[in-house]
This record gives sequence, C-alpha cells and structure tokens, in this order.
Amino acid sequence: MRPDTKTKRVKGKGCPVCGKPVVADSRPFCSERCRNVDLGRWLTGSYVIPANDEDDETDSVPRE
Repeated sequence: MRPDTKTKRVKGKGCPVCGKPVVADSRPFCSERCRNVDLGRWLTGSYVIPANDEDDETDSVPRE
C-alpha cells in the first residue's frame, strides 16, 4: 500500500515556523496551520523586506 502523500515527510530543513519535519502537501511547512501562521505574519507586517530609500532617490530620473 502506498503511503498517503499528506503524511509523506520531505528531507531537508524543518518547518520555518515550528521546526517540525516538512510534509509534502504543505511544503515548506509541516502543516496547514503553520502555512496559515506564516501567511498571517506577512499580512500583518511581521515580515518585511528591507528597503533602502536612498537608493530609490538616486536611481530616479531628475525631472525638469
């Protein structure tokens, strides 16, 4: 009998939220719960991609 894909473990790093082994259907997370926790962190601004405002100003074309 083939193992259920929902419980099949994936080799590699653990879940980025809790560190448990990763499950194939929720990859790179261990469960749907951890997938939703991560999404919630992005939506509430807990995760941010750093930006340097100075780079934006120097790359822009001067207006006349």
